[in-house]
Amino acid sequence: MSAEKIISDWKKKLFKPVYWLEGEEDYFIDKIVHYAEHNILTESEAGFNLTVFYGRDADWTQVINACKRYPMFAERQVVLLKEAQHMRDIDKLESYISQPLSSTIFVVSYKEKKVDGRTQLAKLLKTKAELFTTKKMYDSQLPEWTNEMVKGKGYTISQKAVLLLVDHIGNDLSRIDNEVDKMLVNLGSRTNITEDDIEKYVGVSKEYNPFELQSAMAAKDLPKAMRIIQYFEANPKAAPIQLVLPTLYNLFSKTYMIFGQSSKDNKTIAANIGVNAWFVKDYLLVARNYGYNGVEKALLLLHHYNLRSVGVNDIGSSDASLLKEMVVKMVN
Repeated sequence: MSAEKIISDWKKKLFKPVYWLEGEEDYFIDKIVHYAEHNILTESEAGFNLTVFYGRDADWTQVINACKRYPMFAERQVVLLKEAQHMRDIDKLESYISQPLSSTIFVVSYKEKKVDGRTQLAKLLKTKAELFTTKKMYDSQLPEWTNEMVKGKGYTISQKAVLLLVDHIGNDLSRIDNEVDKMLVNLGSRTNITEDDIEKYVGVSKEYNPFELQSAMAAKDLPKAMRIIQYFEANPKAAPIQLVLPTLYNLFSKTYMIFGQSSKDNKTIAANIGVNAWFVKDYLLVARNYGYNGVEKALLLLHHYNLRSVGVNDIGSSDASLLKEMVVKMVN
């Protein structure tokens, strides 16, 4: 079950007694917990029927006693256990989870990991609770997720704007969501987010960023690549070398995988190498422009300059000089 499905059920007044939210992706867990805390009960009901515990400070007996209380002046009560991964003796909650009260909605936020599947608690959760498990989203899933998230807010976003945003922020869903909300406030009557909005409100240059450097390298456009690197040199915070090298490594490593594909269908290739279908044309362009040997050479150069960027066999070279030297060798 997804976070959206759980919240959708709650909006329809469809509740289960226990919700156990676990895993590596905080964004979805936080979204569910926030809704449970602020939307299940009315403001007047929450005063008597909302109880919030934090795992590091919570005692298991207090949590169970709260869950066993009956609601006051309302049909149900909500008990939240946040940061449950820090709670001592959390397995003692088994006695309540095995026989929960139907008038209590008990929501547990167990972040950063999952309950050990070999334990009695884990087996109990599978049968007695709504178990929601999250994992970090792959980079290839970010553009589509961002598109859907923006659409869910009633807006649209251009493809280039999506790529600029996710390339700049990376796999931080909460920050992507927050940046989108910040832009929406400033759109006025417009309903589409453009790359100009990304530049103005997120602070990413639409012409000088790692994504554009990647495009320049794919096309073997050395003058454009040099202009972008010079911009990075003048604006060190825009794209430190530790951000640029992984972007280029992703470009060439995914292209390297292209050579082993028998299919000519972009969607099939995308599925096989674990990327969004949008990017396949870029990898095919790199494959044509560099060939197998050129791509292999680029990967070796990336490894070499990554070592130099952290001081291995290099003392004092600037990020810009390392990048310039590297891209010239790659293109030539």
